[in-house]
Order: sequence, then structure tokens, then C-alpha cells
Amino acid sequence: MFNMVLDIIIMLIAPFLMLGIIKKTKAFLSGRKGVKLIQPFFDFIKLLKKDCVYSSTTSWIFKAYPIVYLATVVFAALIVPYSVGKPILEIPFTFIFFAYILSFGKFFSLLAALDTGSSFEGMGASREACFSTIIEPAFFVMMGSIAVLSNNYTFDSIKLIFNNSGIYGYIIVALSVLTLFIMMLIESCRVPVDDPTTHLELTMIHEVMILDNSGPDLAFINWASMLKIYVFEALIATFILPAGINNFISTILFLTIITLISVLVGVIESIMARFRMTHVFEFIFIMTITSLLILALVTYKIYGN
Repeated sequence: MFNMVLDIIIMLIAPFLMLGIIKKTKAFLSGRKGVKLIQPFFDFIKLLKKDCVYSSTTSWIFKAYPIVYLATVVFAALIVPYSVGKPILEIPFTFIFFAYILSFGKFFSLLAALDTGSSFEGMGASREACFSTIIEPAFFVMMGSIAVLSNNYTFDSIKLIFNNSGIYGYIIVALSVLTLFIMMLIESCRVPVDDPTTHLELTMIHEVMILDNSGPDLAFINWASMLKIYVFEALIATFILPAGINNFISTILFLTIITLISVLVGVIESIMARFRMTHVFEFIFIMTITSLLILALVTYKIYGN
């Protein structure tokens, strides 16, 4: 019970701190002092105090989108393993439910962007939809391969990789971490896929889809986006953390790993420019390559010996 409460508290607080670490890292590497680590939380509170403005063109879909989007990300966060290697909510075939609950939230975000009647936001929605069609199969190939190897169809299969894989397990874990890290950058629309601070029409993806949102609606969308980064960081930490260690040490290592991942994201955004739109797809296809390598390793391990 204590571990569950601790994981919920971390889940509520960490997303704001992780975004603050990313901003602080970028500021440090550019020679600036930067904002406070908890500035994203202050921005969230400021937006909650404002009023929402709705266009006469929009329908109930646009108004419901922020709540639906946040609810799907929160539900996905509840079924992801955290510091002690256990999710807050355990269900069978977890990774399948995880992928489709996030897809439902994204589907609603696409509808909301199209609901505004803006060709500008429609452009961002079409790009987002195109990226999702590439990401989803790669994620299923990766998790499906691991599930078959571990004979477990929940996220517990991650901890069982080394039971039957030996040296192949280390390679599978390394490729899985790379796959999830790329997926995190794509899903959260960070550099080199997109720049969350830009407002250039020809380069925007996620930001253009929420230009008409304001007040508490925008606060919920931003919170969901921060929480999504944290969810993928937690998944990566699950791959890295060894099984069977003390709960206290596991929690410390978990917080250390997600902090280092946030720093790495800030470093990437500081030293890299975002790709041209034509090259973004080449970057996304790295996910497909790594997931197919995982499939090949699992197939060889099961049938090659």
C-alpha cells in the first residue's frame, strides 16, 4: 500500500519536475540561468485561473478533448511499472491496452484539431496521424517479441527477459531502451522531431494542434503531455532496473534514471537542430529497424538453438 501511494505521489509531481529539468538543462548549455525547476507547475496553476475561449466553429468534441486526452494518459500511467517494478493498476495484456488507450487520446486530439475548421491545425493533425501509423507497429513488434520470449503478456515480461535469453537479453534491453527513447521524443514532439517552442507554420506538429486551446483546457493538455514523457521514462527505467532489489534502492535508482533521461532530452534539444520534415520519417523508421532487430534476436533465441 505504501509503495502504491508513493508511486501515485511521484506520478503527480515528477512530470512538472522532469520538464523543469529539461528547461534547466537547455538554459545551462546555452549559458543562461533559466527558470526554476518548478516553473512548469506555476504555469499550470496560472492557466487554471484563466478562462477558456471557444470558437463558434467548434463543437462538443473540442470542449471534451482536454479531459479525454488527460484521462487516457493518466490511465496509461496507472498501468506502467514504477519504482518497485509494479504498476498501480494491474490488468492482463497490459501493453496492448497501454498502446490503444494512448491511441484513443491521440484520436480525440486529431478530431479536436480538425473540429476547429482550421487548415493550419489540420496540417498538424495529418502529420501526427502519419507518425502514429509508423510508431504503433514498431511498439507492438518490440513488446510482442519480448512477451513471447518471456511467456508473459504484461509489462512484467520486461523483468523476465534475462530468464531465458542470456547474452541476448542485454542486446534486447539496449535496443528496447533505444526504441522507447525515440518513441518518447516522437510522442512528446520534442527535438529532433519537433520543437515545442517554435511557432513556425511549416515546422509545427503538436503545438499547431492546440493553438485554439486556452485556460484550463490548455493546462490539462500540457499536463498530459508532461505526464506522457514521464510514462515513457518510467518504461525505460523498467528495462534498466534489475529485478529483486530493495524497494528503497529501487525507488532511488528509478528517480535517478528518469532524471538522467530528462537531462539527456535537454542535451539533445540543445546540441541538435530539428530535422527537415522529409527527414523526420527517416528518424522515426529507426524505431522500426530496432524493433525488427529485437524480433530477429527473439526468433533466433527460440528457434535457432
